[in-house]
Amino acid sequence: MHPKYQQADLVMSDIHAATTEVLKVIGPGLLESVYEQCLFRELELRGHKLEKEKRIVIDYKGVVFEHVLRADLIIDDCVVVELKSVEGSIRPEYQLQILSYMRLLDIPLGMVINFGATTSSRWKRLILAGADKP
Repeated sequence: MHPKYQQADLVMSDIHAATTEVLKVIGPGLLESVYEQCLFRELELRGHKLEKEKRIVIDYKGVVFEHVLRADLIIDDCVVVELKSVEGSIRPEYQLQILSYMRLLDIPLGMVINFGATTSSRWKRLILAGADKP
């Protein structure tokens, strides 16, 4: 099991609650950037450490370089969140993007949140391959 999996699993419930609170306070139909700032603040109020950018080292076939990943939210260094505000369901390319972030950052859980979707299709939880196995 990934060493951060259990912590990340607990953080997920706070993410759901914080998302619900943001929607209750400001409602639907706004830009992704508005939801990002509000969710950042809501999670901050709940005691979480948050980042929006993380510098990583990439080693590609012997060429080593630094790059800044611009994830929407990195929470407690154990969950990556990608935010959208589009009609419809969460698209596969959003999931691929966050899975790449998770792999590069070695973070066990990720979530895509679509503020433009209905409640039933608003969240997509993603697990890094093998992170939930002992």
